[in-house]
This record gives sequence, C-alpha cells and structure tokens, in this order.
Amino acid sequence: HQGIRSSGRESEVYQRGLHESIIMTSSKKKPNVIWIMADDLGFSDIGCFGSEIETPHLDALGQSGLRMSAMYNCARCCPSRASLLTGVYPHQAGIGHMASNDSEVGGSAYQGYLRESIPTVAEVFKEGGYQTIMLGKWHVGGEYPPHLIPEHAGDPQHPMPVQRGFDQHYGTLGGAGSYYDPPSLVQDETLLPSTPDDYYYTDAINDRACEAIRQASSNTEENKPFFMYVAHLCPHWPLHAPPEVIKKYRGRYKAGWDHLRGERFQSLKRLGMLQPTWECSPRHEKVPSWDDAPNKDWEDARMATYAAMIDVMDQGIGRIIQTLKDVNEFDNTIIIFLSDNGGCAEFLKEDNVGAWCENYATVASDGTQTVVGNDPNRMPGGRDSFMSYDLPWANVSNSPFRLFKSWVHEGGIATPFLVHYPNHISNPGRIHHSPWIMLDIMATCLDLCHIPYPLTWKGTTIPPLEGKSFASVFQDNDIERPEPMFWEHQGNCAVRLRRWKLVKNHGHDWELFNMDEDRTELHNLATEEPERVQEMITLWKEWAARCGVKEWPLYPDEEDWSNRPWDW
Repeated sequence: HQGIRSSGRESEVYQRGLHESIIMTSSKKKPNVIWIMADDLGFSDIGCFGSEIETPHLDALGQSGLRMSAMYNCARCCPSRASLLTGVYPHQAGIGHMASNDSEVGGSAYQGYLRESIPTVAEVFKEGGYQTIMLGKWHVGGEYPPHLIPEHAGDPQHPMPVQRGFDQHYGTLGGAGSYYDPPSLVQDETLLPSTPDDYYYTDAINDRACEAIRQASSNTEENKPFFMYVAHLCPHWPLHAPPEVIKKYRGRYKAGWDHLRGERFQSLKRLGMLQPTWECSPRHEKVPSWDDAPNKDWEDARMATYAAMIDVMDQGIGRIIQTLKDVNEFDNTIIIFLSDNGGCAEFLKEDNVGAWCENYATVASDGTQTVVGNDPNRMPGGRDSFMSYDLPWANVSNSPFRLFKSWVHEGGIATPFLVHYPNHISNPGRIHHSPWIMLDIMATCLDLCHIPYPLTWKGTTIPPLEGKSFASVFQDNDIERPEPMFWEHQGNCAVRLRRWKLVKNHGHDWELFNMDEDRTELHNLATEEPERVQEMITLWKEWAARCGVKEWPLYPDEEDWSNRPWDW
C-alpha cells in the first residue's frame, strides 16, 4: 500500500492514522463513498447542530456517526467546491476567487475553472476502480450567466463533470438559479432546457441519487464500489420551496431573530458543540432589534421558506439512506455531510435595474415571469419570486459566530460536519473538537479506500495533496491536524494553527484569537501577543506566495463592492 502523499514532513500522528485506517477497512469490498454538500447552510442550521429546523435523517447520521465541531470550508461556493474536489487550496485548484476568468491579472490561480494539471477526486477514485457519479451543482467550470444558453459548455475553459472524471452527472453547471426551472441544467453533456411543471431541483437531485445507487449496486459483473458527490443548491437563494412545507414553519419565526439566536446558542451548548464559557457574538451592527424590525409577517415567511428548503433536502437524504439499505449497501458506505460556506447575507435589491441579479429575471418554461428582489409586498416561495433571506436571518444561521459567507471569521467558514461509517467509528455519536479543513476530506477518503494519490498526472510530476487524513479520528478523539490551515477570499485572510487563529477583514488590521477560550472571536489578543502575530503573518505570507494569492482587489481601479453584500 503506497498511502497518501502529504506535503511537508509526515507527522507521527498522520502515519498512525494511516495505519489504523488500513486495519479498519480490511473487508473484501472497498466502501462506497457519498459526499453530500449543502450550499450556504449556516453552522447551526440542522438539528444535530442546534437548529429548530426538522432534519431527522441528518440528525440520525450524526448521532450514530461522528460530528466534528471545528471543520472548516473555504468561505464561498466555488472556492470551496474546488478545494473539496481536488484536496488542495482553491488558488492551487484554479479558483482563487470565483468562476470568472481573471487569469489576465491573477494567473492560473484565478482562471475560474479547475486546473487540468490537478486531478479531481473523481479522477483518482476512477483510477482506483470506482464508479463515479455526480448529482447537482458544479460551479467549478467557468461562468454560466443564467439568462444565456450555455453554448460554451465543455470547451477548454468550461470543463464539465464528465470531462473531469465523473462517469455521469445530472445537475447544473452554474452557481444559482430557480429551483423550479434551473439554468444550465444538463444530463452528462446534454442540455435540458425545460422541466416538468411539478419539478423541484432539490427533489430531483436526491431522487436521481437514489436511481444512481440502485444502478451502481446492480452492476454485479464488476462489483465496483461507487463514489458519489451530491452537491445541493439548497438552501442558496432564491427562496423557493413547496407551499405545504413552508406552511409547516409559518409562525415559528415571529419571535424574531434575537430570540432564535439565543435559542440556538443554548441548544449548541446543551449538545456539547460549544464550550460553556464561550460567549455568543452580538447581533450584527446592520441588524435592527426584532422589536424595531418592519414587515414581521414577511420576515417570518422568508425564514419559514428557508427552513422548508432544508427540510425538503433532509427528506431526500432520508430517501438516499433508505435506498442504500434496500440494496444492502448502507453498512458499507461512508457518508459525509457538510456545507460550502456560512449563511449568506446577500440582499438582492428589488428594482435594482442593471444589477447582476437582474440576470435571474427570466421567464420559466411554463411562461411565469420571475421577479427579482426582496420586496415585502410579495411573498417568497413561488416560481414568480426570487428572494434571499438576507443579513438578519444569516446572522441566525451562523449562530453563535461572527460574519457570513465570503468572510473568514468563523461565521463564514465553520460548517456543520458529520461522517457516518457503520462499525468503523468508535463510540458513535461523539463530537470531535479539533480543527480540520475541507481539503482534508479527499485525503481521508482515499486513505480509507486504499487509493494512493498519483505521483504524476498527464505525464507530469505533481505536488502532493495539501489535505491531511483524519481517518485516525474515527478511533481516537485526541488527534490534531499536524499543519496550519490558511484562507484568503476577497482580501479576507486567516491562518489557524491549533488553538490560535489570526484573521483580518479586507482593509482592516489582523486580529488574534485563542480559539480554545474564545471561538466566537470576541477578545482580540493581537496587542498582547505581537511576536505570535508576526510569526503567523509570516506563515500566511509564505503560504500565499506558494499558492499564487494576489492582492485584493484584483482590479485596483474598480470599487471593491464584493465585501458589501447587503448593498447588492
């Protein structure tokens, strides 16, 4: 067994984890692997991470598996997906910002699509003898404006999943759009320009996943295990959900965002996700108190729709679980669930003529005109609407942390995370608190499945995986990641090394936090620890130079609108 190559010095902990995982997975058939990723789901948005939203199937996986309270993503949709799919940092994978091609100013780190020189997880699993299946949102293959026909799909700057290692793909190529009539919807390489009247994207993803599981498990001639990537759009805007599920949540949010943040904070502490001494971050400065908030019934409807979207996703995950049981594959399947970033504070102004969000004002296949914007005179949920739940409710989703999607304070990068692997996790139901990052997931799964990471790719020697396997955590709760973790997105920067985190917002000074004592980042220790700050800045700068990180904004003469999503 060649094992997983690791950048830098191999630690004793890492080698021990590799050895233990080999022992753990000694069954004749290699395990199946399913990754399920939600989109813009906040840290406290599912039941087993403190939410009031009903997610019984995810809760059951967490309670009989392993939850990790300090797993991190990469702050934004496509950078996170690029990192997850390659096991390296987003800039190394080619998506240092978004899916737009900014290579002219940023080089290949900002080309907006996955680098051909870095193998994807699907390509490595395929080399390892796996069937590879993807359902859902791609968003790592260049731009797909929602109002245009994606005629460029599949060209060298717009690679599709089936060109990057997946045997099959059903889903969308772009970043967002209607759940009833999603743009850039494809089956493999065939564009699907219209959908049935009763279509709902979240259900379609989950139901297609069930079909693919049945098909993969019936392939008895080769007896190949499968790797499946279920990439939900849910609960990314727009707020679209079936009316009967929205109705189930209507009225639950009339107590307001202040009350709900407090409830979730207490629930997280009861669950053991948070240390008893940690404080809840204060309400964001741009959020009014609930007592002063206008349009309370509309606000309740927005959050009820958001909750309904998550509820529907969980119901579909329940169908995936049942399908695995029906085909006798549940006990031999590793299931991982996470989110690509924190809750989203993006506003979506109504009547914002000429703004980018107006590109979503399309006509549905049934003739319905979509109206974009958070207009309190309209209700969310239906195909004629296109709304977000906005900054105040995103502040709830990220309880108890600061800030949102796109930032690298905890509210932007902390994900609910669970892994389920029957008979391979000691003391199931426990919570692991040491920090890891999503690029470690690929290394872990390759480790568990005995698949070596290649030394060369397309005839060229390639760097090792940046990710570190946490397979040993399945047996030992005291394992820590041996190397620091780094972030940069839109000039928001961070490095975490064990209990210390150095972080800054674009245009502001670095802050230092002791995460063992203050994970909600309320007590800045930078002035008390100047030497530590300088040491960590040096680490961050070395990493940034190695990964091709550029100064933000990439276009210095343009206004930096990106860090003001409440103005969009």
